[in-house]
Amino acid sequence: TSAYSSPAKSLGDPGITPLSPSHIVKDSDADDAVEQLFLVVVAIDFGTTSSGYAYSFTKEPECIHVMRRWEGGDPGVSNQKTPTTILLTPERKFHSFGYAARDFYHDLDPTESKHWLYFEKFKMKLHTTGNLTMETDLTAANGKKVKALEIFAYALQFFKEQALKELSDQGGSDFENTEVRWVITVPAIWKQPAKQFMRQAAYKAGMASPENPEQLIIALEPEAASIYCRKLRLHQMIDLSSRAPVNGYSPSDTIGTGFTQGKEHVRRNRQSRTFMVENVIGEIWSELEEGDRYIVVDSGGGTVDMTVHQIRLPEGHLKELYKATGGPYGSLGVDYEFEKLLCKIFGEDFIEQFKIKRPAAWVDLMIAFESRKRAAAPDRTNPLNITLPFSFIDYYKKFRGHSVEHALRKSNVDFVKWSSQGMLRMSPDAMNALFKPTIDQIVQHLSEVFDKPEVTNVKFLFLVGGFAESPLLQQAVQSAFGSRCRVIIPQDVGLTILKGAVLFGLDPAVIKVRRSPLTYGVGVLNRFVEGKHPPEKLLVKDGTRWCTDVFDKFISADQSVALGETVTRSYTPAKPSQLVIVINIYSSEQDNVSFITEPGVKKCGTLRLDLTGTDASVPNRREIKTLMQFGDTEIKAVAVDVATSKSVKVGIDFLNY
Repeated sequence: TSAYSSPAKSLGDPGITPLSPSHIVKDSDADDAVEQLFLVVVAIDFGTTSSGYAYSFTKEPECIHVMRRWEGGDPGVSNQKTPTTILLTPERKFHSFGYAARDFYHDLDPTESKHWLYFEKFKMKLHTTGNLTMETDLTAANGKKVKALEIFAYALQFFKEQALKELSDQGGSDFENTEVRWVITVPAIWKQPAKQFMRQAAYKAGMASPENPEQLIIALEPEAASIYCRKLRLHQMIDLSSRAPVNGYSPSDTIGTGFTQGKEHVRRNRQSRTFMVENVIGEIWSELEEGDRYIVVDSGGGTVDMTVHQIRLPEGHLKELYKATGGPYGSLGVDYEFEKLLCKIFGEDFIEQFKIKRPAAWVDLMIAFESRKRAAAPDRTNPLNITLPFSFIDYYKKFRGHSVEHALRKSNVDFVKWSSQGMLRMSPDAMNALFKPTIDQIVQHLSEVFDKPEVTNVKFLFLVGGFAESPLLQQAVQSAFGSRCRVIIPQDVGLTILKGAVLFGLDPAVIKVRRSPLTYGVGVLNRFVEGKHPPEKLLVKDGTRWCTDVFDKFISADQSVALGETVTRSYTPAKPSQLVIVINIYSSEQDNVSFITEPGVKKCGTLRLDLTGTDASVPNRREIKTLMQFGDTEIKAVAVDVATSKSVKVGIDFLNY
């Protein structure tokens, strides 16, 4: 750095100072680059508990195909998605994904299985890790650690290969990756590093590259759901306020009528996987007028995400009114409560040991619980039976010296009984109690959102995501909010995000305005003002008194940003002779930031403009223009020396600082 660093907190910010009026230029047409032409859009819903993909050919956008059915589904759990589980060999090479990974791992001999690396529900790690980097580790079931980036890249590569294979089989010729636009969905409440991490993993999986970032769109889950909900016809959803089957809907008629016979039979033979999205605005949507608001609540396995959108006519663009909120209130919370219940009955020490020593049987037990979990309903009266794996019963006897039955008898958990067929019998109340903490958190969080001034007069609440299939959650949301708005659940609710993500990939311009999740700015020097600036920030250089470490704001957290919008500021070197100009970009979750040294301010980019060798006849006040462009989940920054139009470009980076 130049001799210019600040003694105060010498962060080494070279001196740039704002040219008096900071002006913002709205640059709408700067970025109308030629759109690449993709033949097909493939969206991947990489979920905490289950994942899947769907695709649509750009020539036939009204047809969304959901991936082929997977081998090895579970009893009591029918769906088009596969579990998000991955298995690596003892040599740490990719072995399998989904049911295949789970079943293979399960069939290994215990002596062998402890060398294999099995991962499940690993997506939550990106949400819970505070200081995520490219080096963050994940822990396999056997306790060994592997880089998270590798696991995510393996998983995405698996989907990439599956999708390309299916497309090639269907088209009869090899499909190239270059012909595909990929869309990967992430929770809206994820912090920027986690969103960037997903993109890095996709690059590593070969879906796109830093040179060709447009090939991959990172979509936000509730936004994708929102886009799909707009297309809904009345027979494709359940209005909880009426609770009758809408239009006598039966699952077999997923197809809108009004297609020619010829087109009809093509669809019938793969009917279960193709969804027609009519190019109309659905009936429910036609009830919405300009300015109407609705909430999308996306409740999945790991997280629950809420976004409030407003319609902007004529095109029906969406505007995000209130920044995405939510938290780790997914259906995993119910599994966690079940685990706590088992600890209460059989002892925490036993459960811990059992998970380590018999990991495959533990997975088995959780699968058995999963299918019963789906059978829970508010009006259920008969008990739910959960089969305990033989090795659980066996290992417990070895561990404690008495039987599982004995443990249940003396555990004083009166609503869980032992049945002679080797099952845990749970009363419906006991099952409902496992849901309660998670559902309470969702309702509580929604109430807080409803109380925000931006959220008055909401017309509809769309409940989407895998956990939205739960009648207990449906009932809780309806009884808490049914008086304030209409609660709507799309049919096939677990696939809503997937289908919306495909629609988003076909027309990314549909989301027009988002809320910035962070405040962004750059570090500058300002003229020191007595009484206004703290004395410890004073820096005297060549007789000029400067205040160092000033955070010059580009955009505030929660401010509306139109996609593609560019914010411009002009700076000048504090010392005219300075030839290397370094501009550091910072971010913060706080709105009002004055100095880059404040807690929570993080550096997330550096622009280094080297002007050596440029013409010496520069004006005495050099103007350096700095632009930030807000894209989907990327933000790009550019610095331009106005006199010589020399420029330097950087992507905002949250993982490597």
